[in-house]
Amino acid sequence: MDLIEKRAPFISETLKGVGQIMLQENIWTGLLFLAGIFYDDITMGVAAILAAVVGTVTARVLKYDPAQISMGLYGFSATLVGVALTFHFRAEPVVWVMIIVGSAAAAVIQHFFIERKIPVFTLPFILVTWVLVFCLHHFTSIPAPVALVETSMFSNEVNDFTTSTNGFGEVIFQGSFLAGVIFMVAVFISNPVAALYGLAGSILGAWIALLFAEPITQVHIGLFSFNAVLCSIVFAGVKRKDGLLAFIACALAVLIDIYLLKADWDILTKAGGVLTFPFVLGTWLTLPIRRLFYQFSNENEG
Repeated sequence: MDLIEKRAPFISETLKGVGQIMLQENIWTGLLFLAGIFYDDITMGVAAILAAVVGTVTARVLKYDPAQISMGLYGFSATLVGVALTFHFRAEPVVWVMIIVGSAAAAVIQHFFIERKIPVFTLPFILVTWVLVFCLHHFTSIPAPVALVETSMFSNEVNDFTTSTNGFGEVIFQGSFLAGVIFMVAVFISNPVAALYGLAGSILGAWIALLFAEPITQVHIGLFSFNAVLCSIVFAGVKRKDGLLAFIACALAVLIDIYLLKADWDILTKAGGVLTFPFVLGTWLTLPIRRLFYQFSNENEG
């Protein structure tokens, strides 16, 4: 890893940018994420690499903080934009142009919030994707791509393990069981605690969705788990209060997700759906609680 960082810093920055999708500053995590995407869909894989490169190049050209670029902070929202657009639309020339424009825009928006020390996580990806998907739906007639092979074809049996790992896969729009496992392993390589938290969060997300009688097929493929996976990773830690915070964030994210889906707002549907907005909002609502927890702990210690 050190050799790649020294001899090929741009490759290191790009791969870390992909890894930061699940908050991991790790080259191998990013490489495995790309492997999982390519396994499910080659076009999405190409889009992911292109978007990550554009996000990183944008940060370099605009002379953002080299330390932040090295951490991959300008690649993850950009990468998600690329994957999202090729998930929603057939890869025609205008879509590739929008991937380049959207990835650059995501990096710029990310920088705006980083400079102000506002933790927005994947919000730049969400905002850019909503705008681009809405515009492409409104101004073009580009159809959706050929549907990816359904998750059920990768496994003849649905169980708690496949449901939980599918939550990892859906973070990056991947529906196969194997992609989910690859993503979970990728996080585990970087941070075993975060991977286990993510697994627990995915199961919790599915359980909450079942309590609200959400469609079982959607629950099994991870559509109510991926936001919970991200929330769990954010608050992963070895202290009991970390587990409680992760639980709160997961529960909030899933409930927000369910509410937005049941609201069935037409404009949200035309803009590409809820994406990772429940994760962002659930995390924002939990961060003040974390501050209170730590403030209370410090007062007791004092």
